[in-house]
Parts: sequence; C-alpha cells; structure tokens
Amino acid sequence: MGKFITNQILGMKWLNTLIGNLLGTLGLDATSRIGGSIQFFLYDVIKITVLLCVLIYLISYIQSYFPPERSKKIMGRFHGIWANCIAALLGTVTPFCSCSSIPLFIGFTSAGLPLGVTFSFLISSPMVDLGSLVLLMSIFGAKVAILYVVLGLVIAVAGGTLIEKLHMENQVEEFIRRASAVDIASPTLTQKERLVYAKDQVAETFKKVFPYILIGVGIGAVIHNWIPESWVVAVLGSHNPFGVILATIIGIPMYADIFGTIPIAEALLGKGAQLGTVLAFMMGVTTLSLPSMIMLRKAVKPKLLGVFIAICAAGIIVVGYLFNLFQGIIL
Repeated sequence: MGKFITNQILGMKWLNTLIGNLLGTLGLDATSRIGGSIQFFLYDVIKITVLLCVLIYLISYIQSYFPPERSKKIMGRFHGIWANCIAALLGTVTPFCSCSSIPLFIGFTSAGLPLGVTFSFLISSPMVDLGSLVLLMSIFGAKVAILYVVLGLVIAVAGGTLIEKLHMENQVEEFIRRASAVDIASPTLTQKERLVYAKDQVAETFKKVFPYILIGVGIGAVIHNWIPESWVVAVLGSHNPFGVILATIIGIPMYADIFGTIPIAEALLGKGAQLGTVLAFMMGVTTLSLPSMIMLRKAVKPKLLGVFIAICAAGIIVVGYLFNLFQGIIL
C-alpha cells in the first residue's frame, strides 16, 4: 500500500506510462533522446503542477489559521530552545521560498521576538515546508522525505540557537530595531473566506512559481537525456569527496523553490549523483539563494549575514555527507 501511494498517487507513474504511450502513437520513441526529453518534460510539469496546486490549497487553508499576528503570539509564549522549535515548525506552514519568508522575518524581529527564534523561522520556512515533504515522497520515497524534513528542522533549531547565544542583536539594521510593533487583531475568517483565501493563494503562488517549474524541468530533461552519466558521476558521484560542498556552492547563486529544484535533483540522482549531494544542492538553492541573501542584507549587517550563511552552509554540508554515508540503507 505504501509503495502504491508513493508510486501511483504521489509519483503518478501511471501518468508517465500514459505519456509514453501517447508519444508512441505520435511516432516518437520515448527511449530516444528527443522522445525521452519530451516525456520527462511533460510528465514532470504535469505532475508537479497538480501536486503544487493541491498542496498550496491545503497548506494555505492551514496557514489561514496562523496569520503573522497569531504566529507572533504563539512564538512569544515559549522560551529557550522550545521557542526555536516552535518557530521552525511554524516555518513549515508559511511561504515556499526564502524571498517570501524574509518580510515575515523582518516583521517578527520588529515585533521584539528573540533574534535566534526569528532565524529558526527564516531557515525552516523555505527549506522544510510541508510541500517539500510530499514532493520528496513522490520522488525519493517516505524515508528520504521524512529524514530530509527532520534534519532540516534540526538545522533551523540549531542555527537559531547558536545565533541567539552569539548575542548579535546589534547586527540588525537600526530601522528594524526601532520599528514599533503594532498589534492588530487578526480577523476571524469564516469557513467560506478561508476556502476563498486558499484558492487565491493557489492562483497567486502558481503565477510566481510556474516559470521556475518550467526552467527546472527543462534543465532536468537535458540532464536526464543529454548529459553523459559519466560526467555526473565524476563531479557528483562517490568518487568525488568534495561533491557535497560543490553542490552546495553551485546551488547558492540560483533562485528557485522546492518545486523548481526537485526535477533537477531527480535527473541528477538518476544519472548517478549521490543522494546527499543532490539534497545539499536542493537545500543550497532554497535556503541560500543569492537574491534572498541580497534581500536579507537590507535587514541585517554583513557580520550577521555571514554568520547566517556559514551556519546554514555548514548544516547543509553535514546533512549531505550523512545522507551519502547512509544512502544504501535509506534508498
């Protein structure tokens, strides 16, 4: 039953077979480079789009119960490492990319929440949202998906706790520290309003994300059908001890979310890249993308930004090597 859910419901393997048969009736051989590329592209675009819309609808409905004001009050009730844990967990039901998370991070910091707590939220929000759990299950299976989310939450809690211990509040830009937090009572939404909100979020997020899905799937199709397996193995395979570090560095300049990076990760894994190396690439893209770091620099000073990047990069690299070490057991 578990395999059926993973392969046929989440993974939609039936769709891949259907597309291959349809291409065959049109005279395209799915085993050829061109036919395989078209099949990979159509299958992943349709699959990810369907999962995207369903997940955003469900997550947005849940998110309607946790507006910024309520999230701030929830996090304010906890102290110490428990506050970091709650912030990391709240990050799983908020925006899908780091650029969307930064305005919330600024709002929480302005409201007077501890700096380490707000950074736990900032790390977890793009890295381990609920969408990543379901999408990873559709590609890599339940064990990989659950371990990815758990280790991502560990990075968020540990990173926020370390930043809190360093007492770097003076590294937040002055305009944020002086901002006065205004408590606005969250409106009580009716059931119908929550459903409308979820539908609107689907439309808004889809417009933002879909171009990156097309780009990510396009890159994945090229890797899957045109890049020699020996090249991928040489750079990201087990014979390169620096593959995890290289994948993390390559991911940083890119800008995408989990929906755009998974097709690339899927293609790399299929070509012989190690699991941990592929996941490190995904984490680097979603958490440390260059555009989001530029946005974050507007809110914090270079020293704190450097500490944040160093903590996240170190955590991602450690997770990558752990997945590589236990790949035989996990997959």
